[in-house]
Amino acid sequence: MPADTPKYTLSEIDSGRQLFSKECNFMLGVAGLNQLPADDVLPEIAFAGRSNVGKSSLINALTGRKTLAKTSNTPGRTQQLNYFNLADKIYMVDMPGYGFAQAPEALVKKWQKMIFAYLQGRVNLKRVFLLIDSRHGIKKVDSEIMEMLDKAAVNYQIVLTKIDKISAIELAKTITTTAQTLKEHAAAHIDIIATSSEKNLGIDDLRAEIANLIH
Repeated sequence: MPADTPKYTLSEIDSGRQLFSKECNFMLGVAGLNQLPADDVLPEIAFAGRSNVGKSSLINALTGRKTLAKTSNTPGRTQQLNYFNLADKIYMVDMPGYGFAQAPEALVKKWQKMIFAYLQGRVNLKRVFLLIDSRHGIKKVDSEIMEMLDKAAVNYQIVLTKIDKISAIELAKTITTTAQTLKEHAAAHIDIIATSSEKNLGIDDLRAEIANLIH
């Protein structure tokens, strides 16, 4: 296992599996901050990433539900904050994908303004998991989001996706390069989690990390 990827105990892995074996349901879609659920009820995590990075597939893999989060061949379809309630223990939030040019510029700016306000004002937000395609690494648009997260002082952690699509050597290079970049970002968590939704790789690690946030 590369040095910058976390190691979890069997107990932590088991806690993560138990948490995600419970019922998880779509709760609501939030198009404006006035629609957000109360922030004093449950802790919350959010998933962010480029429009084609595999957020929906990852959420489905975590929960063991193939259609909980809707995947699409058209990137950028998620245009609101989609809330999922996991066992009345934690809210999971699927954030709008970024970096996809088909949406009108005015709408993109509206999303960005809402997202920043959400990030800055959500007191129960434990962590943002920022998904990065392992084949491409951190791109300029990802760096811009990382700067936004730094500015909002929100703790975030990189989750590499689609690691089944690259070799072990290339993955190690991506992890090393990503770890170097993270040193420049004050709000970034140092550990990187490498995953494949298709092959179910790293899913137990991410479950364990999420379970640790609410224990």
